[in-house]
Amino acid sequence: MKLMSYSLAGRDTWGVVIADGVAELATRTGHATLADFIASPDFARRDALVAGLKPDARLADVAFLPVIPRPEKIVCAVRNYMDHHQEVLAAGMQRELSEQPPIFLRVWRSQTPHQGPIVRPHVSESLDWEGELAVVIGKQGRDIAEADAWNHVAGYSCYNDASVREWQFHAKQIASGKNFESTGAFGPWMVTADEIAPGRELKLETRLNGAVVQSSHTGHMIFSIPRLIAYASTIFTLVPGDVIITGTPAGVGWSKKPPLFMKPGDVVEVEIEAVGLLRNPVVAQA
Repeated sequence: MKLMSYSLAGRDTWGVVIADGVAELATRTGHATLADFIASPDFARRDALVAGLKPDARLADVAFLPVIPRPEKIVCAVRNYMDHHQEVLAAGMQRELSEQPPIFLRVWRSQTPHQGPIVRPHVSESLDWEGELAVVIGKQGRDIAEADAWNHVAGYSCYNDASVREWQFHAKQIASGKNFESTGAFGPWMVTADEIAPGRELKLETRLNGAVVQSSHTGHMIFSIPRLIAYASTIFTLVPGDVIITGTPAGVGWSKKPPLFMKPGDVVEVEIEAVGLLRNPVVAQA
């Protein structure tokens, strides 16, 4: 099942994707947001709730919102693909593998939806792409065991964890370059976890203006999804609607010779097998 957040006629809502349309569920279920629905007992009986529904609107007629527009937490994994780690070393950066998953947090205002603009800030000329698999948490937990982690996953989506490289490097830490407004693209929808076998290796591809710049699969992760969930939940309680983005594979722009970055007028796509296609235009900050 594909669940999405969207806006129609000036109203933010959410629903289930049916063919090339969407059936609104906020009114039908009484849950104002997708995160509220995920947190409720109704999420477990979602198949029965949507049985027989027909679309209320065409996808072409709605404005997509980030899958979870205002998550409490967006937990981001750092250098979590072995092929990306190797390209970092080849580019001359000294990085040792960590025994524990390096993570940082994004704020929700840094997000932008499918088809929404990724905004290159006026302080940057090195806005880089990072195609990633996003995990949406479906069950609250603290100190979650790895063996139980899959039970806390509601579903999956695509994420472009775009990076303002100057602001990553000038302060020698990552978070500032990851939190500029409208740089983290999230969408188009969430595919529920029952559609994808736990641990399945999913092909991930990022394209810039149609040219493939990243081509890998999730089997190259250094720290697995259960490991990321267990580690993060040791620090703070994970709640339904929290998002964990799981790291990017090789092929980022700054590692290319010469470096290649997104610029206004570009179109960037992240496509993940069995999940979907996230597409965004790049614009300059107004």
